Amino acid sequence: MTNPPFTVSADAINKIAEISALLERHNIAIEREQELKLRKANRVKTIHSSLAIEGNTLSEEEVRDIINGKQVIAPIRQIREVKNAIRVYDIFHQLNPFSEKDLLKAHGIMMEALSDDAGRYRRGGVGVFGDTGLVHMAPPFQRVSELMDNLFCWLKKSQDHLLIRSCVFHYEFEFIHPFSDGNGRTGRLWQSLILGRLNPLFEHLPVENMVYANQQAYYDAIALSTAEGQSGPFIDFMLNEILKTLETGTRIKVPKKVTQKVPKKVPQKSEITLLHLLQDNPRLTRVELAEKIGISESGVKKIILRMKECGWLERKGDNRNGYWVVRYKNL
Repeated sequence: MTNPPFTVSADAINKIAEISALLERHNIAIEREQELKLRKANRVKTIHSSLAIEGNTLSEEEVRDIINGKQVIAPIRQIREVKNAIRVYDIFHQLNPFSEKDLLKAHGIMMEALSDDAGRYRRGGVGVFGDTGLVHMAPPFQRVSELMDNLFCWLKKSQDHLLIRSCVFHYEFEFIHPFSDGNGRTGRLWQSLILGRLNPLFEHLPVENMVYANQQAYYDAIALSTAEGQSGPFIDFMLNEILKTLETGTRIKVPKKVTQKVPKKVPQKSEITLLHLLQDNPRLTRVELAEKIGISESGVKKIILRMKECGWLERKGDNRNGYWVVRYKNL
């Protein structure tokens, strides 16, 4: 197994930590009936975004009408693209992101009646063209099967964080360009699938939507990674988009009448330690707490913020003369 070339920057490591914290904070439990409504609302936007990147001109409303079985007057190919995408996203939970066989299955459905070799790797050369001409010449078709087998082997066996693996896979997939057509939409779908294994919340944070909102920056990141011969710039780009999506609060649009239920939380080990310290000495400062538990002051600040949000800790008085009140009862 050959590892894909990539570097993980300090910025990427910081973003992984921030993304992990936000995922925990935004984890949402939704009743089955309500979740189906939310999934359907996001499915329209996801399909529209992914196909619009490829030049499909149908509006979100027209995509919604096709999903609902209504007649839409539009080019036959564009309608077929939507119908195929609907079928793929209908089996989203059945697809195994670590299975090469499932990738071929998904592509076969996505490109049915649109490509002569749907569901099969290309048997010819292919290049990516931009406004200035040839942007990227993909590896020879004779190497595609070997390269894809190696990529899936790395994806399954690598010990890198799943956020990193999802980005590396996405970039390497686009670099290999294994299919004669449909590489973009399939690559974006697959990163969403991989991220779904990290946290189910990513079903409502699809990569397709993030890329659609920042298409030029997406292509620039791919081009820069190709120029450097490693996917570090693309990793930085995608992690930044994921983080921005979580931070803005616009990533999940809940339909009317859908209530959000926050699951019961249990303090982590570091939080239990901090709560004990503050119970014994309510006037400890963040600096003093950081020294006692061996982490940075900013780390203590994040822990305190989460505990205040959970109702386990309350601050009385100002920063200089105030003190902490521990509300968590199970110490």
